[in-house]
Amino acid sequence: MSFHLSRKNAAAIIVGLWSLVVAVPAAADDAAVTRGEYLFNAADCVSCHTDTKHRGAFLAGGPPLATPFGVFYAPNITPDMQYGIGKWDEGKFRRALRSGIGYHGEYLYPVFPYTSFTRMSDGDIADLYAYLRSVKPVAHASKPSEVRFPFSIRRSLWFWRALFFREGPLPPAPNRSAEWQRGRYLAEAAAHCQECHTPRNLFGALEESRAYAGNPDGSDEQDAPNITPDPSSKIASWSVDDIAQLLTDGQTPDFDYVGSGMGDVVKGTGALSKADRRAIAVYIKSLPPIRGEPSTKKPKR
Repeated sequence: MSFHLSRKNAAAIIVGLWSLVVAVPAAADDAAVTRGEYLFNAADCVSCHTDTKHRGAFLAGGPPLATPFGVFYAPNITPDMQYGIGKWDEGKFRRALRSGIGYHGEYLYPVFPYTSFTRMSDGDIADLYAYLRSVKPVAHASKPSEVRFPFSIRRSLWFWRALFFREGPLPPAPNRSAEWQRGRYLAEAAAHCQECHTPRNLFGALEESRAYAGNPDGSDEQDAPNITPDPSSKIASWSVDDIAQLLTDGQTPDFDYVGSGMGDVVKGTGALSKADRRAIAVYIKSLPPIRGEPSTKKPKR
């Protein structure tokens, strides 16, 4: 018994096989974009990179962020080829998050929280890159930051990095549950909670020995509260479910709602799964109690 394919049938089979080959990477890309959007929400990237107050385009550059070292503007991170990150390949993107080094090899200011993002896994960084490549490109120039001398000399960041930056993914902690590990990863890396809730020293670096003890003198006059279980902290009496509820819709146990910067954070954490919000809450409740310090700023009259 012989089997003969006509040219027409052979062509049809080739087209069919080719469509399968093309469809597999496309499906994989779609999955990466979906995972990346999830991480994007966890990190609340939109708050820094979109000037919503002035109706700025999505991710086309953020509002001013006042710090003791000057005023910073988060850049355009849409895939626009001229003004965004359209020319960035995945390697350069990973280098920015992992190492705090920009497109041209320049040191990035740590107002971009690469000190936390460095703890993300390679897979999650790749997924976040895939998502950012999928958003609408916007041809809008980023505003230059207004950094005070001598901090405006980027080369001086070498000394800061040598003292305060430790590069690398977050290693697993021994003898901890999978839920706790997940909560730690989200809080320490993707959601970068320490960047607001940990006090900073005179050089703007996180005081790791006082992690999560609050930062009443935060950027843009933000007062990030102590979220360790110290008796001086409001959160000390909260349950895991109370914290998870706040991360869902911003509601506190006394039926109040968070505002200011935390209100924006909740927009992101509210998009996470119930399991991930609970994991973050479990991790936060496990923190060692540390007494918060009062603001060093003089009260306004």
